[in-house]
Amino acid sequence: MTNPDLLITGATLPDGNRADILVEGNRVSAVGQGLSSASATKIDADGLIALPGFVDLHTHLREPGYEQSETVLTGTQAAALGGFTSVFAMANTLPVADTAGVVEQVLRLGDEAGYATVRPIGAVTKGLEGLQLAELGAMANSRAAVRVFSDDGKCVFDPLIMRRALEYVKTFGGVIAQHAQEPRLTVDAQMNEGEVSARLGLAGWPAVAEESIIARDVLLAEHTGSRLHICHLSTAGSVDVIRWAKKRGINVTAEVTPHHLLLTDERAESYDARFKVNPPLRRAEDVMALREALADGTIDIVATDHAPHPVESKDCEWGAAAFGMVGLESALAVVQTTMVETGLIGWAEVARVMSEAPARIGGLATHGQKIEPGIQAELVLVDPSTRRNFGVEDLASLSHNTPYLGKELAGQVVSTIHQGYLTASDRHVVAAETVAAQAELVARG
Repeated sequence: MTNPDLLITGATLPDGNRADILVEGNRVSAVGQGLSSASATKIDADGLIALPGFVDLHTHLREPGYEQSETVLTGTQAAALGGFTSVFAMANTLPVADTAGVVEQVLRLGDEAGYATVRPIGAVTKGLEGLQLAELGAMANSRAAVRVFSDDGKCVFDPLIMRRALEYVKTFGGVIAQHAQEPRLTVDAQMNEGEVSARLGLAGWPAVAEESIIARDVLLAEHTGSRLHICHLSTAGSVDVIRWAKKRGINVTAEVTPHHLLLTDERAESYDARFKVNPPLRRAEDVMALREALADGTIDIVATDHAPHPVESKDCEWGAAAFGMVGLESALAVVQTTMVETGLIGWAEVARVMSEAPARIGGLATHGQKIEPGIQAELVLVDPSTRRNFGVEDLASLSHNTPYLGKELAGQVVSTIHQGYLTASDRHVVAAETVAAQAELVARG
């Protein structure tokens, strides 16, 4: 028994040309006009855009330890529904992913689920405490072959620890992904520091708390000659620092989340904790600077920072609520709404910032490739004409802490293909049993 072949007809490629795409086994075997196959399952893609499967460099899958919020299975189902064929799982689990054993467990759970390639991110420091380097070499040399390391959720605040981490990962081509937040400047911070926080009487999270860490770390990256990645950029000042660093030739990349491309700190006026996130929602001026930076390449990628929480962690007063929001299922729609429909980027650039560049930064050679014969079949079909009020029915995550409920968004993922088989079809997640069986067939070769 083998996975069924797929024939996608009439799709629009990122460059605007229409083509049929034939998938045989786990590979794209042909791209062209008038393709046919007697045995393939046919997918009518008239009016749909075919893109390389999305890659999320910043996902919280919560397992092990916080399965009440998300599991590797439900998180990758959410990924499939959002068009993602690979996710990089952050290390703030319980136990923390700071050893080879934990990252290999996450890898195994992802392989068994079969909805996406799951690449574990290793912690930079033991227990995310910022005091002692974690087992970076052991994680890099494990079966998980970790290449991205982050204490996300916490900043690597000690400059000496950060320097040593950059030096260490350079030896095997790794990258440090920094959560830029100076802890002393953000004690008890609840939202962006500014006019809105002053009016609401909530402790502010100043922009300089992010910008000062980025400035320090790009200089450390230059000094060590190592790779640095900045997580969830959120301020205009941070954009300026990254732009300066790149002009100087420093090996730094940066990401922006969909929610920082759309939402502002004025949302806190509702005291709805779905809008409480770290880094916080910023000013309208910051939103526009982030959009422009993504368009001109200063910011390299879009990453979701998908952060699921149970109801009780969000359905409470603002000060007691957890930081974070889910984002895998809505990412493409927000990017289309904020970037494509505003004319800032086209679909080829969507492929770059959501597929090609994140795969390259994460060292995932099998993903983010131009759609042509011979590549591993990691694809997503998008309907750009859809407009919908985003609802709970659009979520596959175990948690529902999305800020977009009831908001009109443009575009929708129709189908997702991972390793040659469907993980989402006709706007729905494919059954877990079917996907797991197909994943096992691929694993057997």
